[in-house]
Amino acid sequence: MIVASAACAQKPVKTGAQLLYESSFERLEGLRVGLIVNHTSRVIDAHLIDLAHADPGVTVAALFGPEHGLRGAEEDGVAIPDGVDKLTGAPVYSLYGRTRKPEPAMLDGLDILVFDIQDVGARFYTYISTMGLAMQAAAEAGMPFMVLDRPNPLSGSYVSGFVLEPELTSFVGQFAIPIAHGLTVGELARMIKGAALLPGLENLDLKVVPMSGWTRSMQWPDTNLPWLPTSPNIPDFTTALAYPGLCLFESTSASEGRGTPTPFLHVGATWADGAELALALNEAGLPGVTFEATTFTPMLIEGMETNPKLSGQTLEGVRIRVTDRMVYQPVETGIHLLHAFYHAAPDQDAFLSRPRWLDRLSGTSRLNAMLPSALPDAIIASWSDELEAFRAARAEYLIYN
Repeated sequence: MIVASAACAQKPVKTGAQLLYESSFERLEGLRVGLIVNHTSRVIDAHLIDLAHADPGVTVAALFGPEHGLRGAEEDGVAIPDGVDKLTGAPVYSLYGRTRKPEPAMLDGLDILVFDIQDVGARFYTYISTMGLAMQAAAEAGMPFMVLDRPNPLSGSYVSGFVLEPELTSFVGQFAIPIAHGLTVGELARMIKGAALLPGLENLDLKVVPMSGWTRSMQWPDTNLPWLPTSPNIPDFTTALAYPGLCLFESTSASEGRGTPTPFLHVGATWADGAELALALNEAGLPGVTFEATTFTPMLIEGMETNPKLSGQTLEGVRIRVTDRMVYQPVETGIHLLHAFYHAAPDQDAFLSRPRWLDRLSGTSRLNAMLPSALPDAIIASWSDELEAFRAARAEYLIYN
């Protein structure tokens, strides 16, 4: 007797975009549609723009691009101009240029806004900020807003980090959620509206096209979906997994690996002793990860990073080796790394070169205050109560088991 493996027996994961396409865009029939999309907005091997444009019942009337642009090729923080799409003839409006929220004139003549972008599950990844602000614009225009759901690569069960404090709201933190929120974009949209994480959404006609075949325990490799780099410095799933913790190093004078082929998987500085740091971090016994001493030199990489921190300098530090993705804890690992480098730095103030940015990324000023004297485990324990409250608050907005 042949017994099917769990992987073979598993239903295929289909995104909301794929299910909408398989229904012949029934829910968009006869509508003039504004698509908020980028290069990840694909159904198998075709782009959602092309598929919607080819359907005789749908009019692609406007396109909106987030950070990194409609094709996902621009670096972090680069302002992107408006344009015109050659295929559809529709205007392309940048939501990472002179405005980050669709303006009323951009919505003229549209019947609905549709969001379909692959997120990475971290609060400071700006695609979800774009989604929230577009939800506000739709509500103000009295227009429906549809989210085509996609997997959270980190799973729907991993939730970690400080919950954003309101006074630190910014484009890298629009919502009072933890660093790793454990929500799909569809679930997050439901919570943004239902829990009033942004004002003015009470009457928004929010529609979510859910996935099929996805469960909360799934990380990206379990979906069997192909990975497309979600942005130039998130080239693969392992990087996406490490990112919620290693992104905190953007607030320091150390390199988080930008300007190398493996950003967010190693950290280094001119003064660091990689062997000592790796030894200390390995002694912490963190789950699913080991640390290796490494040397690297950040350099210009076309299409990824043209002006990396510490460019051309030889750095020592540590490389992260994820040994078990299912138990690896990216935010907790990031706290341990940040603490180790902070206390090894010969000049701690110089190391923490952008303290306000650390507040914004972490979502709190408490991390800055705790780093000098608290141990990593104490820092991690300090967010337990707010995390428990968040888990309880998000429960009614979950779509998947």
